[in-house]
Order: sequence, then C-alpha cells, then structure tokens
Amino acid sequence: MKKRIALVTGGFSGEAVISYKSAVTIDKNLDREKFDVYKIDINPSGWFYELPDGSKTEIDKNDFSLSLNGGKVNFDAVFIGMHGTPGEDGKLQGYFDCLKIPYTSCDAATSALTFNKRYTVAVAAFAGMHVAKSLHLFKNITVSPAQILKSLKLPLFVKPNNGGSSLGISKVNTATQLQGALDKAFKEDDQVLVEEFISGREFTIGVYKSKGTIIALPITEIISKNEFFDFEAKYLGASEEITPAKVDEAVAEKVRSEAKKAYSIFNCNGIVRIDFIYNEADGNAYMLEINTVPGQSEASLVPQQVVAMGMTLKEFYSALIEECFN
Repeated sequence: MKKRIALVTGGFSGEAVISYKSAVTIDKNLDREKFDVYKIDINPSGWFYELPDGSKTEIDKNDFSLSLNGGKVNFDAVFIGMHGTPGEDGKLQGYFDCLKIPYTSCDAATSALTFNKRYTVAVAAFAGMHVAKSLHLFKNITVSPAQILKSLKLPLFVKPNNGGSSLGISKVNTATQLQGALDKAFKEDDQVLVEEFISGREFTIGVYKSKGTIIALPITEIISKNEFFDFEAKYLGASEEITPAKVDEAVAEKVRSEAKKAYSIFNCNGIVRIDFIYNEADGNAYMLEINTVPGQSEASLVPQQVVAMGMTLKEFYSALIEECFN
C-alpha cells in the first residue's frame, strides 16, 4: 500500500515565496508509484489542502489530518518543503514529534539551534571546527560601532541572526558603514550576528543520510557577481555556481569531511546544506552556517548537486522519505 505523504510548504516569513518554489520541484519529483502526495500550505491565514478544483479544505491540527470525500486522511510522513518559520526553526518538528509523525528534516532541537547562526558557530567551535570570530547583538542592548570595532577587525559581515535567504545582510568595509548595516539587519530580526570577514573560496555542500550512512553530495563553488552571496546573488542570478567545484581533491576532501563532521555533531537528519569559506592561506575550511531546509527549486544548489552525483531527484526524494521511517 502506498504511503501517504504530506508535502508541507508556505510559512510565516518572507521566505514563504521561496518555499512555494521549492514545493513545485519536490511535488513534481515525488514518486507517485510509491507515495500518495498531499500538498499542505501553512500560512498566516490557516493550514490548507488545495483540491484539484482549486477549493481548499482545512487541516485538523488536533492530529494533522484531512477530511476528504466523507473520509479521514492521516499521513504516514511529512516532507518539509518550508523555509523560515515555522518549518525550519523546529516549531513544526516539535508538533510532529508530539503526534509521532515522522518527517524528512532535522529534529526540533537541531532545527532550532541551527536557525540561530551564532549558536550554530558556537557549537561548531566547541567541537573543534573552524569558524569566524563574531559578536552576538540584541536589539534591547545597545552596542556602539566603536565597541564592536574594539573586538572585531574590518571588514565585517552583519547579518540577521535567525532566518535565511540572505535577507538583511551587509558587508562592512569602513567604520562609517557599520551603523547603517546594523539598522538594516535589526529590521529583519531582534538578534544580529557581526562576524569578521574571512577571505577565500566559498563552497557549499549538501549532506544527507541514507540507510544510516552520512553521504556528502558534490561541492558547489559560489562566485558572486556582487560583493558577496546576498539575496540578489542567491535568487536573482547575480552569481556563478560551479557544480561540481573545480578544486584539488585534497581541498574537496577537507570540505567533505568537515561537512560530514558537522552533520554528525549537530545530529542532523534529512538533507542539509552547509556553507564554508576555504582559506587558502591557512588551509582551513571555516563553517559559516547550516541550512536544515535547503532550497529545492530548479535553480537551487542541492538539486544541482544531486544531478551532478548522477541521481535523479525522484530517487533522492524517495531516499529522504524512506530514511525518515528508520
């Protein structure tokens, strides 16, 4: 009998627009011979399943079920295709844990931890991984640019601490730019991460688990046409993405092994994408962040890497669903 899979998309943040793009790719590539798929849109106006005729029926949040054609649909598993809150920060994961419904992403604790960029790098550093020197700022505690520059050296990156999609990020080259960058980041979040710039090559790599084995996908090198990999570079084509990266095997192996180490340290599940800067001067790979629900749109990095590995997205998504039952 086919498994019933809820493909959850939408969300409560500005990243919902990316979630819907990811959901199109996932929906198109889920194996209908193995799974009955129901796309569920969770947004500020409610939790809905859209019927083929365009009408919507609401999800019963008591048990995450659906009333259809006089019957009740319960789900065997959830494929999480939602970026931002509540699908990437652990809130939905905690809900599904309470209902004992398996899902394709990291658990609630890992999702919440990795959604917070500062806590992520702190845990990584504690485990012996290389990370940039940084400061964690809070909206209700004023810290002046001068105080920041006593602790950190220019140039700096200023970014909202929670969330993804590169919204609100600035690169700061001079002291006079710092206050404006802080204001911009605080518009997106109540917490801000300020970190020292590390020069080097930017690599990103998808990592997943299948049959209990941690597997690294081929590495992508990102060469931004902008000053850094911002929202425009990420989603509007202002970057060159080379998959697989043209890189010495020794460097590639270092990035792969660091990525798998991070996956293990953070107790990840499903597919995650981990961003690194490889500094050629000291030969170290510096971990920037972990994306626990990486983009799955046609242009996204993980689908590029899956294809480069010689897998179809259909095979890949089937492997993610099968793993969540283990």
